[in-house]
Amino acid sequence: MSMRFQSLLLVGLAAGLSGCGTVNEKLSAGMGDYVPRWAGGLPADAPPRPGTPQYDAWMKEREQKRLMPAANREREEQTQKGATGSTSGDALR
Repeated sequence: MSMRFQSLLLVGLAAGLSGCGTVNEKLSAGMGDYVPRWAGGLPADAPPRPGTPQYDAWMKEREQKRLMPAANREREEQTQKGATGSTSGDALR
């Protein structure tokens, strides 16, 4: 009787731990979006999550930039930097 109880307890613990693993995986993926940046959350320039309409638009814009000639791409990046008024050195501070 004792051996049967121990094996049942072991199976129950294993099932409980495996259930917690799948719950935590799904929670961590969703909750990562809501953690503030100062507490280690996503940075401001992080791309949108795959499978969302924002991600599709982001990928389309990225593909257009990839197909653009290098001279035009550099010119566009310079105008965007001038419009925001920030440089890469300021982003680190």
